[in-house]
Amino acid sequence: VQLVESGGGWVQPVGSLRLSCGASGFTFTLSEMSWYRQAPGSERELVAIISSTGSSTNYADSVKGRFTISRDNTKKMVYLQMGSLKPEDTAVYYCNALDVGGPPGAEYQYEYWGQGTQVTVSS
Repeated sequence: VQLVESGGGWVQPVGSLRLSCGASGFTFTLSEMSWYRQAPGSERELVAIISSTGSSTNYADSVKGRFTISRDNTKKMVYLQMGSLKPEDTAVYYCNALDVGGPPGAEYQYEYWGQGTQVTVSS
C-alpha cells in the first residue's frame, strides 16, 4: 500500500497551492479519502474528506470556502486545492485512506497514511 503526496512548498499569504496524492495497493474506488494536517506542537486535524465516489465532501470550518478536495478514480489520485492561504495553514499535510469492504459479516476496514508534505505560508 502506498499513498504518496506531492505539491507542498512555500507560498506567500493569500497564495495558492495544489496538493496531490497518488494511491496504490488497495481498492481506491471504494475508499473514503481525506487530507489531514499537523502543525508543530499541535494535534493532527482533519482538513477535508471526500466519499469514494466523490459525490460528498466535508471540510473543517477553518478551511471552508478556501480549500477544495477532489479525486480522480481513474487515476487513483486525490487532490487538495488550497487558496487564500494564511500563515496558520502552515503544517505537514497528510493523505489518508479508509479502505472498507467485504461481505456482510466479514467486513474489513483498513486505514492508510502518506508520509506527508510540508506547506509553509509566510511572507
